[in-house]
Amino acid sequence: MTETDGGDGRAATPVDTLAVTRRWAAAFAAVTPGSYDGLLALAAPDIRFRDPFNDVTGQAALAAILTEMFESCIDPRFEILDVAAGARAGYVRWVFRFRPKTLGQGPEWRIEGMSEIHVGSDGSVVAHIDHWDSASGLLARLPVVGAGVRWLLARFRVKAAR
Repeated sequence: MTETDGGDGRAATPVDTLAVTRRWAAAFAAVTPGSYDGLLALAAPDIRFRDPFNDVTGQAALAAILTEMFESCIDPRFEILDVAAGARAGYVRWVFRFRPKTLGQGPEWRIEGMSEIHVGSDGSVVAHIDHWDSASGLLARLPVVGAGVRWLLARFRVKAAR
């Protein structure tokens, strides 16, 4: 739990960050095309969403990212692996499974990541910040640019001690 103080000198109200994070994770995993109401009901109007490709503010912007995900992926879904909370934020470990529409009916892709969930004093989610490896998790698998990304990744890898 975290405590918040509105700056007016009154006693702080406890916010159960873990409970909010659990609700957020469940709502995120349950999102389907066009049904974002359950998730957005938990979000602050000016929620910030950031991942390796986006940094947007507002519920409409978050809904637009979800819409794009469903339009560009076949059967996208999040599997929640773990939920935890610290003194300042909640954390969700997840696996994102999907097939890119541009690559047809190929094999399912799998990306592992973690999200920081920041909770406001009113219990709404004010920020969702994703952390995942976009280079090896996504870009290296793409046609054309993938070969270059794989070459760069190999150049930067630390060689194992002999």
